[in-house]
Amino acid sequence: MATSKIFSFLFLQLMFVLFVLIHPTNAHEELKVGFYAKTCPEAEAIVKKVIVQTLSRAPTLAAPLLRMHFHDCFVRGCDGSVLLNSSTNQAEKNAIPNQTLRGFQIIDNIKSALEKACPGVVSCADILAIVARDVVATPKGPFWEVETGRRDGSVSNISEALLNLPAPTANISSLKREFQQKGLSVKDLVVLSGAHTIGIGHCGAFTNRLYNFTGKGDTDPTLDPNYITKLKGKCKQGDLFSFAEMDPGSFKTFDEDYYTLVAKRRGLFQSDAALLDDPETKAYVRLQATTHGSTFFKDFGVSMINMARVGVLTGKDGEIRKQCSRVN
Repeated sequence: MATSKIFSFLFLQLMFVLFVLIHPTNAHEELKVGFYAKTCPEAEAIVKKVIVQTLSRAPTLAAPLLRMHFHDCFVRGCDGSVLLNSSTNQAEKNAIPNQTLRGFQIIDNIKSALEKACPGVVSCADILAIVARDVVATPKGPFWEVETGRRDGSVSNISEALLNLPAPTANISSLKREFQQKGLSVKDLVVLSGAHTIGIGHCGAFTNRLYNFTGKGDTDPTLDPNYITKLKGKCKQGDLFSFAEMDPGSFKTFDEDYYTLVAKRRGLFQSDAALLDDPETKAYVRLQATTHGSTFFKDFGVSMINMARVGVLTGKDGEIRKQCSRVN
């Protein structure tokens, strides 16, 4: 009898180990649409109300609020760490790539409204994910269901932001490697690059293409010469802080025009132009630039869901911050 019990015990242990190996637990699998349906049913409505009000007054905030979610997910995963302050200016938001982010006060306003309705329930990381969807969807852009259930991280490091955020000067090999490291595909790379259809780029991120591309006072040969002339009119040599529209003429409208510009060699950043240096990304650019009834809106929603699963904290990991700018 004792031998039989021992055998049964060992058999159950073996089955448990095999189950874990075959069905590994991934944090993103705990995310789901409607996570707050019982604990804070008005959560998404509260976020949307603030975003609609914000964009009616300041439509140019759509791009930096969308970018904030990107920059959060690429450093430590989508854990709201980009929102944390540092008394010594050593947080992610203090890194040079994040110094042009705007809209932190909007996130704080949303958090305050959610804390009044449902104290200690909705994470700052989830707020960023919902806001990213709403700033795109509100001005007649694509809509997708946002998975929620993320929890907030407690670490924010300036050096990690510098190491992990894709640079506007990146070539296609670097971009593919950086996206792959986050578990994202080449298609996610080219689709998410389409977010450059809204917003502006500061001159310091691309003037090397206009004045000193190889250190010999030359221009980037992959950039349309007529476009170079126009950009020089906006960004004088040495000017780091003026800006240019990333999608001239419709930089407030989320559409597929970005791909038309890239196909015409008018992508603002080197990372935009790099999409023409890979067969898969080039094919997608040309498809969206030439096809009536673009698939970009649908694709963008899918890739945003994929990105929003990167490195998430769920379950008992992390915390739900009371204020997004500091840990509890």
